[in-house]
Amino acid sequence: MTASFPMNAGDGLYSYSKNSHLQKEVIDGVKETVRDTIIRKLDIKTILSSSNTIHITDLGCSVGPNTFSSMQHIVEALKDKYLYQNQVIDSTKSILEFQIFFNDQVTNDFNTLFQSLPVDRSYYASGVPGSFYDRLFPSRSIHFLHSSCAIHWLSKIPKELLDEKSPTWNKGLIHYVGASNVEIVNAYVAQFEKDMEMFFNARAEEIVPGGMMVLVTAFSGYGHFLGFFGSSLMDMVNEVISII
Repeated sequence: MTASFPMNAGDGLYSYSKNSHLQKEVIDGVKETVRDTIIRKLDIKTILSSSNTIHITDLGCSVGPNTFSSMQHIVEALKDKYLYQNQVIDSTKSILEFQIFFNDQVTNDFNTLFQSLPVDRSYYASGVPGSFYDRLFPSRSIHFLHSSCAIHWLSKIPKELLDEKSPTWNKGLIHYVGASNVEIVNAYVAQFEKDMEMFFNARAEEIVPGGMMVLVTAFSGYGHFLGFFGSSLMDMVNEVISII
């Protein structure tokens, strides 16, 4: 039996703020790159051919202010792109609306997330609980997808690592960093490949033609994954989806 204790939004944000400095640095470090790519590459007329509402999602949003900072920055960049591409000088004449879907695991504290939503936000907010290794949205419904410091989390622990009699037994660890046994590393690589295949297959169904996906990671040392990752990105390009 486990005991549960109530936690208010302040407690959740305090805990998050103590452990999210790296993520904030990463997000701040790529903001201009994201904005520049939106301005240069996104064909906003195409993705708005049937609606004036842009659907955005942040996969792995957690509960703190980092996701709000990212989403507001993306919204502002999309507004500027719309004004520029449509040669609209007065921003008050823009008819764009934004719907943002905040996604994370079902165990995420969505109460804390929504209690701390910025009061001056320029978008409508919704929560979408579930693993991003599965389908989350209807076909061709997402215009812009963002995920930062999240895709390094596997969908599950490789089963080989849970067998005490297996040569890949990884006692006391939930990662492969520093592992001397190459079989342990290979088990993680194999699971990552399976997860990324599921991730990209799901996103290929959900993102509209001409939409954009931004994946950001703070972690180096993914040399083992680059071949598979690169081929997956090429498959996405063939689906007419822009990726940075």
